Amino acid sequence: MLNMNEVRRIVVKVGSSTLTYDNGKPNIRRIERLVRTISDLQNRGFEMVLVSSGAVAVGTAKLGLAERPKELSVKQAAAAVGQCELMHIYDKMFLEYGINVAQILLTRENIVDDDQRANIHNTFTALTKIGVVPIINENDTVATAELKHIENFGDNDTLSAVVARMCDADLLVIFSDIDGLYDSNPRTNPQAKLINHVGRIDAKIRRMAGGAGSAHGTGGMATKITAAELCMDAGIPMMVANGDKQGLLYDIVDGKEVGTLFQRER
Repeated sequence: MLNMNEVRRIVVKVGSSTLTYDNGKPNIRRIERLVRTISDLQNRGFEMVLVSSGAVAVGTAKLGLAERPKELSVKQAAAAVGQCELMHIYDKMFLEYGINVAQILLTRENIVDDDQRANIHNTFTALTKIGVVPIINENDTVATAELKHIENFGDNDTLSAVVARMCDADLLVIFSDIDGLYDSNPRTNPQAKLINHVGRIDAKIRRMAGGAGSAHGTGGMATKITAAELCMDAGIPMMVANGDKQGLLYDIVDGKEVGTLFQRER
């Protein structure tokens, strides 16, 4: 069971399927709800960090492209345009609640280099100490591995776990388009059962995770298992839950049982 009395710094990861409509345009209702909740929790005393996907999807829509680009250079262009649009939306909405935000774009090289990693850690510490909400994404304009679906952070699920470790978070919450980890695919099996708690990652859990993601996202539950392993190794609880449910973050901080909690067995 998650002990919220031990939680102060929370990393929240949202994916493209939560932030955008099927046509790639920003889902303003969901974004506004997310911003309002994060701002309220910040006022409540939590230190909030946001890892946000959606740059390529939003950029694709803003550029009027018929579908998500397949050519790498066009994907990078869409990411650059979309990241600008997302940060404009976030900055405007957070300011309505008196919260300042900061943009941090990371690549794998930033993480593996000791000096860069230390500098990023210090930046996180300084920002959260003065009440700024850091908003993190992978720098898709220079980091090509995620866009090629090869090996980098993994559609920001793994990135969010890396960020949680770097900023000494007490909890990582990953918003998904389903309620959490099921014992079988809930989209094809109506009898699938939600697993509320995972204390250890083994072959059985990995089989349950499957792999396919949504139309606009590139990660599925499999990348969330990778993120969970990183968090559990560092002793950081991680929650996967449905980002479309109203009041979800409030339910989590109020200690209600939602989604799937990945927490290392003591």
